Amino acid sequence: MSRYPGLSDADIAVVRTQADRDLTLVEFNAYVAAPISPDERTAHDELISWFTRRYPTPAARLAWARRAWRRWNRAATL
Repeated sequence: MSRYPGLSDADIAVVRTQADRDLTLVEFNAYVAAPISPDERTAHDELISWFTRRYPTPAARLAWARRAWRRWNRAATL
């Protein structure tokens, strides 16, 4: 059974291939130079607003980062 319900193993393989490929310098520069769309800006601003409400103090944000770091490291070793 897939860890990603609704996605076939073939779909996952395609996504992994794209995610793991090396970009050429031209591709990278084009990606970095592309302007942020208004929708992306709105989504970004909403996420920051949510995060700062959820974790209102620097100590709370650091505690979240430490928990997240441990979680990411555990997941990477599976």
